[in-house]
Amino acid sequence: MLKVGDRAPDFRLPDTELVLRSPGDFRGKKLVLAFYPGAFTSVCQKELCSFRDMLGRLEALEAQVVGVSVDSPFANRAFAAANRLTFPLLSDFGGAVAREYGGVHEDFLGIPGYTVAKRAVFVLDPEGVVRYAWVSEDPGVEPPYGEIEEALGGI
Repeated sequence: MLKVGDRAPDFRLPDTELVLRSPGDFRGKKLVLAFYPGAFTSVCQKELCSFRDMLGRLEALEAQVVGVSVDSPFANRAFAAANRLTFPLLSDFGGAVAREYGGVHEDFLGIPGYTVAKRAVFVLDPEGVVRYAWVSEDPGVEPPYGEIEEALGGI
């Protein structure tokens, strides 16, 4: 799991338009990477809609929000449309990037072979160094939004 001060690993994941995106695409901005277990689930919907509603404040702090889940690009596209999400959602099908960043829940909800990202938020500075890290073992817990804003303001 990544910790504050680590250089964030690079990756390339498809967005909702099947364009491969990486953290480097956002260099020069602060990056909020929000890993979420699954599109169209209640807590994930609340979380990503909270980021949507905070977007003006986060953009004023020169930050870009990017959501990451194991969902397909097509499910993420429908999820973004249904919730009017304007920031990128990336598909980490298989969970390799989630494993590298904050971890995964194996056999989620007791379903053998069903793996989802742990709910986690990482704030990267414009050079790709982790300045804030939060990972929850409980998928029902939303991230501490105030701490995220505070971390962004301190960069």
